[in-house]
Amino acid sequence: MLLKQYYLGCLAHASYMIADEQSKEAAIVDPQRDIEQYLKDAAEGGYSIKYVILTHFHADFLAGHIELRNRAGARIVMGAQAKAEFDVLSVTDGQTIDMGKVRLKFLETPGHTPEGISVLVYDLNKSDSKPEAVLTGDTLFIGDVGRPDLLASIGVTADELAEMLYSSVNRLRELPEETLVYPAHGAGSLCGKGLSKETFSTIGEQKKFNYALQPMGLDEFKKLVTADQPAVPEYFVYDAIKNRQERDDLEATMQKSMRGLSVDEVLAMQLEGAQVVDVREAADYEGAHLLGSLNIGLKGKYATWCGTILSHDQPLVVVAEAGEEEEAVMRLGRIGFDNVAGYLKDGMAALNSRPELVNKIERVTAPALYELLSEANPPVVLDCRAEKEWLGGHIEGSVNVPLQQLANRIEEVPANVPVVVHCEGGYRSAIACSILAQAGRKNMSDMVGGIKAWIASKLPTTAVEACGSGCGSSCSK
Repeated sequence: MLLKQYYLGCLAHASYMIADEQSKEAAIVDPQRDIEQYLKDAAEGGYSIKYVILTHFHADFLAGHIELRNRAGARIVMGAQAKAEFDVLSVTDGQTIDMGKVRLKFLETPGHTPEGISVLVYDLNKSDSKPEAVLTGDTLFIGDVGRPDLLASIGVTADELAEMLYSSVNRLRELPEETLVYPAHGAGSLCGKGLSKETFSTIGEQKKFNYALQPMGLDEFKKLVTADQPAVPEYFVYDAIKNRQERDDLEATMQKSMRGLSVDEVLAMQLEGAQVVDVREAADYEGAHLLGSLNIGLKGKYATWCGTILSHDQPLVVVAEAGEEEEAVMRLGRIGFDNVAGYLKDGMAALNSRPELVNKIERVTAPALYELLSEANPPVVLDCRAEKEWLGGHIEGSVNVPLQQLANRIEEVPANVPVVVHCEGGYRSAIACSILAQAGRKNMSDMVGGIKAWIASKLPTTAVEACGSGCGSSCSK
């Protein structure tokens, strides 16, 4: 038996190939939308991809089930509660699929979503009663469980889902302790709040160290799993719906999107409401960029922040380094953003003769900012990290507006004084600066290296903690 994990760091997403060496049949579980790696491995191993299994309708990415159906002829398999527009093989609790000496047994494990399933994997050469592994989707993570509050399932409340999750988790607890646990996400995913950096574990280890698998009553479980969950990007509901639908595959959308555009074509599209996203690194963007463009760098949580900041309804134009246009468009396709109209041909070099279209953003070091703050008219420091990060330690006097809220709270950022923006390491602050620049703000700078550079320079921070009164405010201790 082959059980291979594919881990996509930028989305903290794990997918799997399960294959039988005798029959050469294979199944892919929770695939990403760009499927070439599965096809390549299947060809090299001589496997026929017979099934593509979705443990649930994912919200944080567009899965590759349509692509594997179209390219490999795979049958799409989902739990019986899944309501999809495309043809599926619906499996009920306890139902099995055999691929030679490999058996897949399906457990209905709702809670993150109503249709959630887990897949028990048996190597029949070893045992038909003890599973080798369980693929838990977003029901059980390493160190955490799937959040029940994503609201991706219309007509089911978070409270109802939490009750389902409680039952599902307790059911998984009863599996043999040596059973390997393979989830669909790891650290950095917004589908939970405390996922481990480890990408697999065992039921026994999770019973020891996973807070959600400790013995407790339903009410206590509900409180634990719903507390302190991170903010959810708006595109999550969009992707959850798209994953239910019949749609074009990635290959078709890439063919439409990979179109080089002239400067004048991009300007005309901007006038009509198109979004321009510059995917270069922050230093390059801030050194020179097209007026009105937003910076979301490829070398970071690109897809997540594109889904958070950009709209899937308005056309998108990409500005990239030469040779990186296809990756930028493909990674937008991973989250279902198929609205890319093209890319700026020749990138920023196309603007060499059009200096009136180029803008820049100043950059300042942490020690330089510290000196500026001691002057008679200091700048305003805008901290665009999440509130929890800001509470844990920040520059005294800084204003906290989390990045995902900045566009709607821009009036809270003073327009008539210098502003210095920072985040943890510099990725989010560059996005924030681009949002401010797009809104017409001029007198601002980006602090290089973020709060990490400030702390490394041994400069002071202050902490503020929630008052605990339930008022929603923060009070200094």
